[in-house]
Amino acid sequence: MNTEILGVVLQWVCLVVLCYPLGRYIAKVYKGERTWSDFMAPAERWVYRICGIDPNVDMNWKQFLKALLAVNLFWFLWGMILLVCQGWLPLNPDGNAGQTASQAFNTCISFMANCNLQHYSGETGLSYFTQLYVIMLFQFITAACGMAAMAGIMNALKGKTTKAIGNFWVFMTKSVTRVLMPLALLVGILLIINGTPMSFDGKQTLRTLEGNEQVISQGPAAAIIPIKQLGTNGGGYFGVNSSHPLENPNAFTNMLECWAILIIPMAMVFALGFYLRRKKLAWCIFGVMLFAYTAGIVISVSQEMGGSRQIEAMGIAQDMGSMEGKEVRIGSAASAMWGMTTTVTSNGSVNSMHDSQTPLSGMMQMLNMQINCWFGGVGVGWMNYFSFLIIAVFISGLMVGRTPEFLGKKVEAREMKIATLVVLLHPFVILVGTALSSWLAVYDPELASAWLNNPSFHGLSEMLYEYTSSAANNGSGFEGLTDNTDFWNISTGIVLILSRYFPIVGQVAIAGLLAEKKYIPESAGTLKTDTGTFSLMTFVVIFIVAALSFFPALALGPIADYLTI
Repeated sequence: MNTEILGVVLQWVCLVVLCYPLGRYIAKVYKGERTWSDFMAPAERWVYRICGIDPNVDMNWKQFLKALLAVNLFWFLWGMILLVCQGWLPLNPDGNAGQTASQAFNTCISFMANCNLQHYSGETGLSYFTQLYVIMLFQFITAACGMAAMAGIMNALKGKTTKAIGNFWVFMTKSVTRVLMPLALLVGILLIINGTPMSFDGKQTLRTLEGNEQVISQGPAAAIIPIKQLGTNGGGYFGVNSSHPLENPNAFTNMLECWAILIIPMAMVFALGFYLRRKKLAWCIFGVMLFAYTAGIVISVSQEMGGSRQIEAMGIAQDMGSMEGKEVRIGSAASAMWGMTTTVTSNGSVNSMHDSQTPLSGMMQMLNMQINCWFGGVGVGWMNYFSFLIIAVFISGLMVGRTPEFLGKKVEAREMKIATLVVLLHPFVILVGTALSSWLAVYDPELASAWLNNPSFHGLSEMLYEYTSSAANNGSGFEGLTDNTDFWNISTGIVLILSRYFPIVGQVAIAGLLAEKKYIPESAGTLKTDTGTFSLMTFVVIFIVAALSFFPALALGPIADYLTI
């Protein structure tokens, strides 16, 4: 078997095998059962005491959301101040200046929304102080918020009839201390062993073999890279992200980081099954997600290893596949695997330039983010799938002539309306943003020339990808687009706010409303949601919504790009 293909298969197996026990552990953490990480309890009690939190008080869904939004607002203001003032703050040996107001706005919103869309280069755009006390801090906070939101929904769905869905602060704290920090420590140690820097020294000037001088950035990279992957954040410590040889030194670190991107989103599906004691339901959901993810890998890997059609037409051999925009030490198959992994989650880190991948690979990456529920972010990925579940339950119930039910609770018009609004918001903000930028490109070519470097179908693909990545809280980009302008900073910032917080509010509200309803025991006529038939129904609903919403735009972008090569 080709060595590159073997690496892809090995990584896929490691993910599938290890996510199950991790999911069981996460469920125990949220249920308050005994685990090996109980030694963190004193530190957690100290945090509760300092912050004036009573961990024994449960919240209703409105109080839960109020706490979640309040913590995000506080840290947003914190980040804005530090980013604008970073030129005057300590731990800045390279003398990097503060960000502009629009760039700081975009950066703060992006990292608070778990998107990490970067309109700056890490080496020159941030100091070590802001890398640690804004970027790394936010990557822990935003991941923990998503996990806490899912824990609240699981708690709401577990109860018979209740208004309480758990304590947001407890779920958030345990997400950091019991899940994210231990895994980040493990991954960080492995990265340091393999050559990723962990220091506070400034840039180092070296002389190359050719006799030229080269300036190399350093810093506390090994502290930040693990959580950027594990929390499905994705922000690059270096400007070229995980294609940088210090951020991703070799084949082992490439597999480790790619594994870290997806392990928690996969595990959260099984955490649902263990928490609700409905493992069959979890397996059904996991099967749908895994099928879609694996299909994307097969298509993208075959496209990238097959090489570029333009180069093939010139009669030039492509033994390594399509290597434009890729690192030789990583290869075309591992780059394609990463591209699929980072876009089925809300991670967005890259080990190759997505703009340089073949058109069908680029389309698959966009489609992953446009569907936005194949594993997704830590916690929020399953929550997006939850919205489609509610719609599928409602449609299926109407088809068989029964009142729709999910986990013993009736799904009625109010829940259906919220779920529909959540699902339709995603294509709305993407397509409106793309339409606006396309109109500007035609109406004011001089303005558009400052950021649009590619014409025709590929130029449309770049703009479509930027808004898709923002709406999916992903953060990767087609880098032919010059995005550090007021227009892109502000417009994508608005998309980020709407796409992060509106769905969370809606999904937690649905769970809270269902929790308050009278529990209906299962009977012979109950619609089963843990069967292959219902799983297929959910997949079809998701696919139809995505196809109807995005196919026209994809036809004008990557599909037209592919057909005109």
